[in-house]
Amino acid sequence: MLRHEATERPYSSPLNDEHRRGTFVCKGCDLPLFRSGWKFDSRTGWPSFYTVIAANIGRKRDLAIGVPRTEYHCARCLGHQGHVFNDGPRPTGLRYCNNGAALKFVAA
Repeated sequence: MLRHEATERPYSSPLNDEHRRGTFVCKGCDLPLFRSGWKFDSRTGWPSFYTVIAANIGRKRDLAIGVPRTEYHCARCLGHQGHVFNDGPRPTGLRYCNNGAALKFVAA
């Protein structure tokens, strides 16, 4: 996932059920990406967040499936995290759909 821009099977990550207070960090380099309070149940099968620590991600256009999407990755190690969509909850309306295999959870 992290190095080959792949996608894990939906509902395969134990991080879907992680609800403790803490931070989700890049599995490749431990850079903080999301705070636990930003996580929500998108019912898609992947850990989803409505915002991100913006300075810690990069973005690029992804046409791999023939439909334009925005891919995002860790700004430090360039590890692929997932894609961002415009169908999330308030206050941002965004859904950062992340591969659980690309994240680690650090409890507060």
